[in-house]
Amino acid sequence: MADLKVKIGGIELKNPVTTASGTYGYGEEFTDFMDVNRLGAIFTKGITLEPRQGNPYPRMAETASGMLNSVGLQNKGIDHYISTILPRIKHFDTHIIPNVNGSTIDDYITVASKINAVDEIHAIELNISCPNVKAGGMAFGINPKTAYEATRAVRDVYKGTLIVKLSPNVTSISEMAKIVVDAGADAVSLVNTFLGMAINAETRRPILGTITGGLSGPSIKPIALRMVWDVFKAVKVPVIGLGGIMNATDAIEFLLAGSTAIQIGTANYIDPSVSVKVLEGIEEYMERHRVNAVTELTGALRA
Repeated sequence: MADLKVKIGGIELKNPVTTASGTYGYGEEFTDFMDVNRLGAIFTKGITLEPRQGNPYPRMAETASGMLNSVGLQNKGIDHYISTILPRIKHFDTHIIPNVNGSTIDDYITVASKINAVDEIHAIELNISCPNVKAGGMAFGINPKTAYEATRAVRDVYKGTLIVKLSPNVTSISEMAKIVVDAGADAVSLVNTFLGMAINAETRRPILGTITGGLSGPSIKPIALRMVWDVFKAVKVPVIGLGGIMNATDAIEFLLAGSTAIQIGTANYIDPSVSVKVLEGIEEYMERHRVNAVTELTGALRA
């Protein structure tokens, strides 16, 4: 049997297939469609310090080869996550990794501190790249100074594995990766969605309630793949790649470009069992190419 295990900071995943925050709920929503325990990790829906109602509707719009969303981090807050959500999902035999958000650096610090006290969670994904909130989010991730400050502040209070989710809406994503690694990140995940918009030509009005939103799906894959390659060459920490992964071949391309693990996002809306199919496809590829360990694929692009 091929070795599928990968290490992300201080944690070991049974395989490199994980699910992207915001597209997989808390994992329990998918148990009717697949065995969630087969995943390497679940990156759960974004959480904030206080409850958030999210953005005005409409929040989603289909585009050519992708979709726009502007959900706006709707959630009931970190205390509800710890008291109500986590007891329902902590039995899963996989890593539960919360996606941590904030409007201020103090928000990030408080949420991370609360999670630090939870024994069942060994890693967080620090989201400094959400394009769908007016305060915080992408505002931190596109500014080198605030990206460093937010990451450093959380690193000082959070003792587990710190994964920082990067925004593609920057001039040089490799430079941003270097900054957050210098600030203490154990790994980086990329890319979050690209800022975009959709217009109804008949009404001459924007389709999304917030006018702009985050573009995801197959349309962003070539750019996301290039950014993973750039970051892989720039930093020495694990890279978790995402952006338009729809099948096993897509996932393998991200591994070859430098990803240690991958996240599946938009594809979950089309096929809720896609992550297991991707895992099986990676296993088949490894057998066919006589690859003994999945880590041998990371950065193995012949360029």
